Amino acid sequence: MTVLYVREPGAVVRREAERVEVTRTDPKTRRTQVLSALPIHEIEQVVLFGNVQLTTPAAALLLQHEIDVIFLSHSGGYRGRLQKDGSKLAQLRHKQLRAADDARAALRLAIAIVQAKLNHQRILLELLGAQVDAKLAKSFTAAAAGVAQMRRSVSSAATLDAARGFEGKGSALYFGALRGLLTPAWSFEGRKYYPPPDPFNALLSFGYALLQKDIESTVQRVGLDPYVGALHALEAGRPSLVLDLMEEFRPLVVDYAMLDLVLRGKIAPQEFTFTGRSERPVEIGERLMPRVVEAYETRADDVVAHKPSGARQRLRYCYELQTRAYARVVNGEQTTFVGVLA
Repeated sequence: MTVLYVREPGAVVRREAERVEVTRTDPKTRRTQVLSALPIHEIEQVVLFGNVQLTTPAAALLLQHEIDVIFLSHSGGYRGRLQKDGSKLAQLRHKQLRAADDARAALRLAIAIVQAKLNHQRILLELLGAQVDAKLAKSFTAAAAGVAQMRRSVSSAATLDAARGFEGKGSALYFGALRGLLTPAWSFEGRKYYPPPDPFNALLSFGYALLQKDIESTVQRVGLDPYVGALHALEAGRPSLVLDLMEEFRPLVVDYAMLDLVLRGKIAPQEFTFTGRSERPVEIGERLMPRVVEAYETRADDVVAHKPSGARQRLRYCYELQTRAYARVVNGEQTTFVGVLA
């Protein structure tokens, strides 16, 4: 199955029988070129960037086959999605709402989510620490130990704010160690995202946007309400459950993929677009975007040992396994939520 990304400005997504074609017409010659053509049964998701058109017949075909269409801005900002139906599982959503309204149940879920994220951060720190020189390795060892301590400590959190505090402390240690891997040219001082002020933060933010659209698709498919979570506070317009379920995959998928780009020299800070605008000072740009998308998709297709199932699974499939595990917990079919790598 293929995730179809369409980035070319002015491209048109069309239906040709049981295929989806992407075409673009040259404004000077008026000649139309077919950029890609895929049978509908080979498409898992369609992602449209910026000024890309979707015809009504193509939309109807995608809806018929229950294939999500994601709309992103030219720089990767999430705009919305086209999907066939919302959840029809009223009882599951009712139990999800009750779990969110139950302080103890919500806290248990939030703690489990934080523990999974911190564990994956620790594992990545240990992996990276084994690949650096002795001096830097000490800082990674210390950071991994600190993150592990936050993971142990969060189990005693008495409130959601306390759980968030342990997560914040662990993440500060984690990103503090990652900073040591990057040259000064990356200008990385820690995780900042409103807006990303430097190239590496811009990479992370774009990667997390790709992760978010996949997790939200999975949440919708499983039948949960994307706006009702446990760890992230409920606010108008905030997909709290999506953000909750993203947490353990941030280090496991996105951070891993973006660091691989940087540390293997596949991308350089001078390749980014520095706009001079305070609202978006750094952008990935159209030239870099294909590389970043490929890095994310490649990592999402990697296979890992999924501890809850006891089997090796593609990370992309783990999105669904973890979302269904969350559903079983709120439905009373499973007592605890356990991370991918436990």
